Amino acid sequence: MNIRTTVEADLDTILALIEQQQSVNTVTLDRFREYVDAGYYRHDWTWAVEEDGKVQALAIWWGRPDEDHPFSIDGLYYAGDDDPVPVWTDLIKHTLSARPADAEPPEYHFFLDSDWQDKPDVVAGLELRSQSAAAAGLTEVTDRLRYAWKPSYGLPERSTRLRFEPADDEAFVDVFARVSAGSLDAATAREIARIGVEGSARAALAVYTSMPNSDRAWWRLGYDADGKLIGFAIPSANAGGLTVGYLGVLPEHRGHGLIDDLLAEITHMHAEIGAERITADTDFGNVPMAKSFERQGYRNFAVRRVLSFPES
Repeated sequence: MNIRTTVEADLDTILALIEQQQSVNTVTLDRFREYVDAGYYRHDWTWAVEEDGKVQALAIWWGRPDEDHPFSIDGLYYAGDDDPVPVWTDLIKHTLSARPADAEPPEYHFFLDSDWQDKPDVVAGLELRSQSAAAAGLTEVTDRLRYAWKPSYGLPERSTRLRFEPADDEAFVDVFARVSAGSLDAATAREIARIGVEGSARAALAVYTSMPNSDRAWWRLGYDADGKLIGFAIPSANAGGLTVGYLGVLPEHRGHGLIDDLLAEITHMHAEIGAERITADTDFGNVPMAKSFERQGYRNFAVRRVLSFPES
């Protein structure tokens, strides 16, 4: 058995596996072609198990085009009829061993319909892949609610309590760090455990300034009538379209519904440039954010399951 990255000659095999095994894998034929062209999928980020000259298993990783290493697994595939877990586990471990020790810890993402638990093929596919990821060390499970807003849902009322102003990068680093105190977001907690509060804030700055199709000029700080800083709103966009991005209320101002004001501002800013759909995610445990989405007219349409390494 040989584990290697794929080459152009493997393309027909890759496409056949994608077409046959779509129940739980994020990759579709259209997504694969689009993301290869855009640089989110690459042959040197796609790993195969080869036996007797044939590809038996495949791992397709996603990464940002400007990065040296991929960030998350988007699909695991198997061509055999026996248990794929040992082969997938070896494949993931081999891929992880090729990463530098100081590289950002990778994740495995599943994009699931809201009723995924009623679909036996999805449940079975998720279980096998989760076992493989856990055996390779990705034992932390975070479920995120996925929301969307469309014009037909109606615009939320725009804030009359806050005014919004642009600011420079250092101002956003400061507010990112301050908002992270007591955050209910699991990814933020993992980043703080890994690189500290300031490191996490600067990593967030780097992520959101590098978002494709986004515009740094959209970023805003929110102030109340007395000029006190309340929080921030970062409308954003990725390869899939417009997103809520990132928002937060400073700890001393929480509990007054101001998160609604920030979310409404993001929604209006996107609507002003013709948004037909705005998407957003929040952890199951972040109840205040989920309730804000629902109050502001966003609707839950799916679940994102994230497998990651434990914080320690």
